[in-house]
Amino acid sequence: MAKDYSQLSKEELVKVVEKLESRKKYGLIWDEEKVKEKFEKDAENALPVLKEIKSKEIADNDLSKPVNILIEGDNYHALSVLNFTHQGKIDVIYIDPPYNTGAKDWKYNNDYVDDSDSFRHSKWVSFMYKRLQLAKQLLAEDGIVCVTIDDYELPRLLLIMEEIFGEDNHLGTAAIRINPGGRKTKRSLASQHEYALFFAKSSETQVAKVAIPIAEKTHSYKEDVNGWYEERNLRKEGQDSLASEGADRYYPIYLNPKSGAISTKKKYSIIIWPVDTQGQKRIWRRGKEDIDRMYERGDIVLKDTKNGKQIYFKFRGGIDGETPKSFWDNVKFSASEHGTQVLDKILGKTGTFQFPKSWYAVAECVAVCSGRKDALILDFFAGSGTTAQAVLELNKKDSGKRQFILCTNNENDICEEVTYPRIKKIITGYKDKSNGQIAGFGGSLKYFKTKFIKKNSNGDDFKTRITSECTEMLCLREGVFGEVKKTDHYRIFQQGDKTLAVYYSLARTGLPALKKELEKIDGDKILYFFTLDATGLSKTEFANWHGVTLEPIPQKILDVYKQIYEY
Repeated sequence: MAKDYSQLSKEELVKVVEKLESRKKYGLIWDEEKVKEKFEKDAENALPVLKEIKSKEIADNDLSKPVNILIEGDNYHALSVLNFTHQGKIDVIYIDPPYNTGAKDWKYNNDYVDDSDSFRHSKWVSFMYKRLQLAKQLLAEDGIVCVTIDDYELPRLLLIMEEIFGEDNHLGTAAIRINPGGRKTKRSLASQHEYALFFAKSSETQVAKVAIPIAEKTHSYKEDVNGWYEERNLRKEGQDSLASEGADRYYPIYLNPKSGAISTKKKYSIIIWPVDTQGQKRIWRRGKEDIDRMYERGDIVLKDTKNGKQIYFKFRGGIDGETPKSFWDNVKFSASEHGTQVLDKILGKTGTFQFPKSWYAVAECVAVCSGRKDALILDFFAGSGTTAQAVLELNKKDSGKRQFILCTNNENDICEEVTYPRIKKIITGYKDKSNGQIAGFGGSLKYFKTKFIKKNSNGDDFKTRITSECTEMLCLREGVFGEVKKTDHYRIFQQGDKTLAVYYSLARTGLPALKKELEKIDGDKILYFFTLDATGLSKTEFANWHGVTLEPIPQKILDVYKQIYEY
């Protein structure tokens, strides 16, 4: 029963509060006000939109391939934009955030953070918490987020993830051996690994099974007309294999010595029981009906051993995929060999980026998160662009159509000098001093920068200005980029069988012409229409607009931003 404090004096209430505040708490606690994040002056009292940099576009003639996205700007603002364009649409989020080692490896409020900063961990928690909150809204219901980290912030990250995504949605943590030689240290263990934390958005979601190449399997696999298989003893071994009294699967199997025929029903002269080499009674792995069916389709193998006739079966499981394990020690995950060296070869110079990931490790993380070949992958700590290469490598491997969205700031010219050049080269091809010309993966890329629309006291004027600047956001939201018509009142874009129209004017004089243009076009059509009315559009005005979906702007954008920014 709740206590009644209504009769207490002010002094008594102060003591109660002090006692409550002095109690030890379990969970994630940090001084958020003292480490409040500040943004550049352009972002003060303003809302972000996107501006396409056409000179950096990479176009592929194959329109069946997805259009990939690179956004230059602070990832908090990029995530804000994506909350309008892609809320609930992202299948996989993979990020490799700053590790906050104390060695000035990241900036907060324009200052490098080192190990002498008493608020070092609070700054990192505040920085990560608000971005992961926005990221969660982007995930599809069956989406999974993977965050890599090392020991410096692992405890805080786990608490952040549990608070945002839920403790029950922790799908596991993988230890990845990225530095076989170990990191040099004076006092602690030489660290060879880092961690990948996997969290689902929904309690119904599970990790994808990962295909293991036959050459990498530890067992001896064979192939017949029905595919690959491994021979396993039909007699069960290990846990729960002993035959109890009246066990269903302790029964004889009959063998015809002349024909080699096997049956659980026809009583041939040779009888085989599931008894091991020590004379211990065990059970068969399958029931009678299953064994007879397996024999009929050629999945039973008879072997002569020193202990007599043994019955094996062709196990075909594990070929399509296996449940990922929590310890990844393959040499291909080494950051120096498959991270630094790969990046240096692509860019044709050294020292451009510290500690790039192995693309194999990133590809494995993406594959664990989703088995879909058309998955949409977001990385909002893009760094050197390893995720872009990992996604394109996966597409090449299985002819997939995965799409990536990468976000990074341009601190130290990283986006312009590292991220974008790497993506461009792996898409279009590049020269390698050792191996000559390396063919590109192909595909398209759109390059955007964040831009800010200043807020003012005139609400109608602000709505007009943000409408005039939201075109790229609408194209990104609908996945439609090819402009086919532009007038003073409206613009029309097409991509495949989908059409996007944007009407920018309060004047209705351009509507008849737009209606005629859209009537000429088949397929899905969507019209974003400018209105100052926060309640939406008058549908009577569009009564005869058949086959066109209507969306008001800019109110839908502002509704999303109201949840993110205080204005």
